[in-house]
Amino acid sequence: MNSKPESFKIRHFIDGEWVEDTAVDQTPLYNPSTGKVIGHVPMASTEISLKAVESAYAAYDSWRRLPIGRRVGFLFDMRRVMEENLDELAYSIAIDQAKHISEARGEVQRVIQIIETACCIPTLMQGETLEGIAGNIVGRVTRSPLGVFCGVAPFNFPALVFGWFIPFAIGVGNTFVYKPSTQSPYFMQKMGEIFKKIGLPKGVVNIIHGNRQVPETWYEHPRVSGVCLVGSTPTAKLIAQGCGRGTKRTMLLGGAKNYLVAMEDLQMDVFIENFVNSCYGSAGQRCLAGSIVAAVPEIYDAVVEKIIEASKSIVVGDALDPDVYMGPVISAGAKAKIEQYIEIGIREGSKLVLDGRNPAVPEKNRNGYFVGPTVFTEVTPCRTIAREEIFGPVVSVMRIKDLDDALALIRGQEFGNGACIFTQNLYYAEKFIAEADVGMVGVNVGICAPHPYLPFGGIKASLIGTDKVQGKDGIDFFTQNKTATIRFAPPAGRYVSGPDQVIKPIVSGPVRSCVAG
Repeated sequence: MNSKPESFKIRHFIDGEWVEDTAVDQTPLYNPSTGKVIGHVPMASTEISLKAVESAYAAYDSWRRLPIGRRVGFLFDMRRVMEENLDELAYSIAIDQAKHISEARGEVQRVIQIIETACCIPTLMQGETLEGIAGNIVGRVTRSPLGVFCGVAPFNFPALVFGWFIPFAIGVGNTFVYKPSTQSPYFMQKMGEIFKKIGLPKGVVNIIHGNRQVPETWYEHPRVSGVCLVGSTPTAKLIAQGCGRGTKRTMLLGGAKNYLVAMEDLQMDVFIENFVNSCYGSAGQRCLAGSIVAAVPEIYDAVVEKIIEASKSIVVGDALDPDVYMGPVISAGAKAKIEQYIEIGIREGSKLVLDGRNPAVPEKNRNGYFVGPTVFTEVTPCRTIAREEIFGPVVSVMRIKDLDDALALIRGQEFGNGACIFTQNLYYAEKFIAEADVGMVGVNVGICAPHPYLPFGGIKASLIGTDKVQGKDGIDFFTQNKTATIRFAPPAGRYVSGPDQVIKPIVSGPVRSCVAG
């Protein structure tokens, strides 16, 4: 793999080869840390999108017939090469997505862990057998691949979403067409190189770039079996509607608004450490970002004081600077939208106690897209900043009466992705786990992604459909049940059936002893 270039040629990867699409519009690719153009992304034509689907379909039959150990062997190779090139892959995320380089390394390491889990597919997709259904009848359930799957990734986790979709999909025997975000496509360019290096058969994974017209070609395509997305809830609903017309199965993860609940017996240092990571990691641009801190009256003032102190200590700057904690947001448009939410918060009466607009950054980054840590207090549940997903480093602090009050607020919100509680009280913890109306719960940890062995996904408007990503849920989504009912009978003349219909051997000669000699 190549070292770190300053500009990039973004190409499609179809049927195992790089494809240039120069006849279509090219969208500029920016480095958010500097605002400089570092490449151009082709907006795929309908013909290119259909070509990718045909490539995946042509590869499917031979790929699914490949022994499962050989399919998984490619995942082992993929994991090995990713590990060998971890720093280069992390750079590919930090340069166009602008996730801080330390977080980018963490993202690649998590994908390596996910692939390790996918390497267990021979165990995870084993079927079931039921004997004794009736005389000489056995039932068997096996899991089989479905065909071609297609996926759409958001800008904020170019590596992680690849890991959620592709290793599981191809490991069980499907083939894949993948559309990275036009704002962070470089990681998948590096993965295309890895596919070639490990000799992944042509057409098993295809990469195309473009706008929403690309997935629209999949909805009613007869050779597409399903569509996956991580993105906003409105986008997830649009894809669900399109796929519903085409009777495609879908795995669609949407937006979030996550609570950190602070109880009177919390360990403050543990809370603040997790608050910083949850609320300001990835500049708040993730579906598991902490967005609302709900604190009981006994510690409300102390929590606000510590939050402001910790937030002021966050160093903002270039995503490649090792001394920086938080990089920029993805684009000028994202920066403007976050700043608009800050204005709305002020206008609706919340108190802005820390303003992250126009943070101090080095001269080389003056044209980057930076928003610093921003904190509001005196926020009430009806306020816009408490209800809508901001997707930036903006925190709302609420005063709650008690745990039941916090649980009622979580139940009342549109989203149901994640929530966490900080307490040493076992009753509080267990009640929160049982009653918090979200898909992922944390106790004395921030809003964190479950480990790859476990399903990742929310409920309510955070998940459109039923299937979540990774773990056993990933296997279930990318496979279908096949049931076999098997009657077995002896060769003619060798066995007769008794009155109870159980087969009995015919003894026609002397019984041989099994004792030697």
